Amino acid sequence: MDEKEMKKNLDKMTFKDTILELENIVKSIESGDFSLEDSLDKYERGMRLIGRCREILRDCEQRVKKISEEQEAE
Repeated sequence: MDEKEMKKNLDKMTFKDTILELENIVKSIESGDFSLEDSLDKYERGMRLIGRCREILRDCEQRVKKISEEQEAE
């Protein structure tokens, strides 16, 4: 999967799906059953997933802020 496809797939992921994949990555790395290279690939994927979580949370925060401002204006 190339960089653009990976980004596209991340953009479609829900917060819940992202967290579940992160949990699986952590478990697999902790198991020690993978080579250093595979663990590094999993770590890289995990960092991308963390970025996606932050993006989702930032969007939610902005929505809450907008809703609150609209309520205050009424």
